[in-house]
Amino acid sequence: MSTTTGQVIRCKAAIAWEAGQPLKIEEVEVSPPQKMEVRVKILYASLCHTDVYFWEAKGQNPVFPRILGHEAAGIVESVGEGVSDLAPGDHVLPVFTGECGECVHCKSEESNMCTLLRINTDRKVMIHDQQSRFTINGQPIYHFLGTSTFSEYTVIHSGCLVKINPQAPLDKVCILSCGFCTGFGATVNVAKPKKGSSVAIFGLGAVGLAAAEGARVAGASRIIGVDINSSRFELAKKFGVTEFVNSKECGKPVQEVIAEMTDGGVDRSVECTGNINAMISAFECVHDGWGVAVLVGVPHKDAVFQTHPVNFLNERTLKGTFFGNYKPRTDIPSVVERYMNKELELEKFITHEVSFSEINKAFDYMLKGESLRCIISFDH
Repeated sequence: MSTTTGQVIRCKAAIAWEAGQPLKIEEVEVSPPQKMEVRVKILYASLCHTDVYFWEAKGQNPVFPRILGHEAAGIVESVGEGVSDLAPGDHVLPVFTGECGECVHCKSEESNMCTLLRINTDRKVMIHDQQSRFTINGQPIYHFLGTSTFSEYTVIHSGCLVKINPQAPLDKVCILSCGFCTGFGATVNVAKPKKGSSVAIFGLGAVGLAAAEGARVAGASRIIGVDINSSRFELAKKFGVTEFVNSKECGKPVQEVIAEMTDGGVDRSVECTGNINAMISAFECVHDGWGVAVLVGVPHKDAVFQTHPVNFLNERTLKGTFFGNYKPRTDIPSVVERYMNKELELEKFITHEVSFSEINKAFDYMLKGESLRCIISFDH
């Protein structure tokens, strides 16, 4: 038994006290895990754009003080009542959405949108007792996406933890817990391009490049990258993108440009920006008769999708996806194995590394558009 089991742990965490202000590394008290909860020692985290979005608090309810972070890897320190499938010492990936195993979604072969543990950006406490497990001098510090991985120790519902191969390098596979699987799964699990087909990827950030990687692995012969920033094009070649369109500079709707390039449209498209116009273009650029467009990006809450119904009648298909249609606990261990078997390349997504004490540098890299993924190393 660990000497910390059942005890409050004092450790360092990066606290977001207010919107847009640098995170502060401070000592927090982390309570023991309660029913169906697990306390995890975080070894590596990576910064996702979603963390930055909620830190800036421009488009949603601001919740502060908060411990952000949701892409990470660590080791189980202790487990709470009722947890039978995880034990101290297990290597785990926290995931912002869960798999309770009991609800209608978890029992469905088609859905990964767990009723109990699905993403809830407003939830700031644990489900069990509506309390935070983090405090500073008695003041509660709020949770983020049920994970709060910018802390040396965190408490997470067991249904949001994926047990993985202990041989997997945690500083690499940590990026599987959000961005990579979201983009890669959108292509391989939802768009399902055939070998030799054409695919358009809208948005060449980390998620879009993961979607392109999915198209490359699936054997697509043409992968067209669409972005408003041409400086992203050179790097995207490493991920299999073969052609590029800057949608700001093409002088007409980008769907028309792509239709001309591909004799009527691409076989598949994957939209990874959240921009409503890009979503409409992604749908309207697929070929009639068999084209499938998949939406990944999260739009503004007031956005409205408008297209002519004849686009559907002409046998184009529009789909949405959430976390690449992966059931976290069921499916992610096999994605880790694909990496271990050298079927997936994760290293090329990792552009920067910083120590936990320098976590604000990771935010700077992302805000300047310099990084895909910055690994944050916890120097225990």
